[in-house]
Amino acid sequence: MATYRKATLDDVPEIVRFQIAMAKETEEIELDMATCTAGVRAVLGHPDTGNYYVSEIDGIVAAALLITYEWSDWRNGVVWWIQSVYVLPQFRRKGIYRGLYLHIRGLAESQHEVKGIRLYVDRKNIPAQQVYTALGMNGNHYQVFEWMKNLSGTK
Repeated sequence: MATYRKATLDDVPEIVRFQIAMAKETEEIELDMATCTAGVRAVLGHPDTGNYYVSEIDGIVAAALLITYEWSDWRNGVVWWIQSVYVLPQFRRKGIYRGLYLHIRGLAESQHEVKGIRLYVDRKNIPAQQVYTALGMNGNHYQVFEWMKNLSGTK
């Protein structure tokens, strides 16, 4: 049975491994371990920027996600953005993400200042889109545009 909790500094190695694996799987990007470790530690050291949550099964961290915060002047409250979702391959398609999402949603519902939850997903990641739709989320309203510096400094 899975349990869900806020991540701690003890979870940094697993979260870093997840981020490196996710970047490789989804975008064929090789992340620098030291940079990624510093980034994960920065979030855990400054919870006003975000929080990681994890799912554990029999003492194994099976999944993780990051919540960051966006102020919505339209709603006079905070919108939680789900980012950096990763589930270990052996735990996929077993409801682990669903449980983690429902845990996060329950936290959001219990906090008056939280007005909703958003996430972005790669257009090619159809399985993830199907999961999000099954959880009652929709992609009807926004298309995300971005400008990002290249991780390797080239391109």
